Amino acid sequence: MTNIVPLDKLRHGSLRVDLRAAAAYGDNQRFAPVMVNEFPQLVAHYPILFARDRSTGKFHCGAMLGFDDGENLFLEQWADREFYRPLALRRGPLHTHGQVVEIDLDHPRVGAESGQPLFNERGQPSKYLQGIIWAFQDLNVGIGTTNVFLARLAELDLIEAADLEVQFPDGSVRTCAGLYGVSQDTLRRLPDATVVELFRRGYLTLIHLMIASLKHLPFMAREKHRRILEATGSLAPALRPLS
Repeated sequence: MTNIVPLDKLRHGSLRVDLRAAAAYGDNQRFAPVMVNEFPQLVAHYPILFARDRSTGKFHCGAMLGFDDGENLFLEQWADREFYRPLALRRGPLHTHGQVVEIDLDHPRVGAESGQPLFNERGQPSKYLQGIIWAFQDLNVGIGTTNVFLARLAELDLIEAADLEVQFPDGSVRTCAGLYGVSQDTLRRLPDATVVELFRRGYLTLIHLMIASLKHLPFMAREKHRRILEATGSLAPALRPLS
């Protein structure tokens, strides 16, 4: 359930929001939607891919955070404030409707005593809220830019099912189903005029950032494998025969 209302400094002046990354707060997502203006920050940490909305069939951009549903391999790293978190998760209970900032009062992050205040003692937006407001300004622009970028890539047949096979340290292989990437074969066959167009619109840079971001997949495989070994090791004593 949600209870989304316009944010008001008089009604919500004492509210605090827990900013910590946690599965209980909905951060345990395998794939988080992102905007193209986030790509320069995302490329340092995550694979950036496409996914298709099951109801509309439209593509959206996202950061791959895990291999399985409900898995986020980066929750521990997110304790470091310098580690970039996708805005869709970082904004927590806050939303934007045009120029109006809204808050979901039923969100589990809202009301934590140890959380960050939304307003200071003078009724002005706190540093946290001001940062989200600035991020929303980028978001409002980024949504339209992202949709145009996706439409152009789809028009040029540059989006294809990502044939991603990730090998784990134990030799096992995992196929990442349901994700899409840039077709590099199609990209190489594009006419020069089209390549120049993509370059001038900034799309060629975005495409290269997406391709470069796939270098993070082996790291994610090692981290996934480490966690499997830890879980198996914790169960080992229980599996030993009684003497």
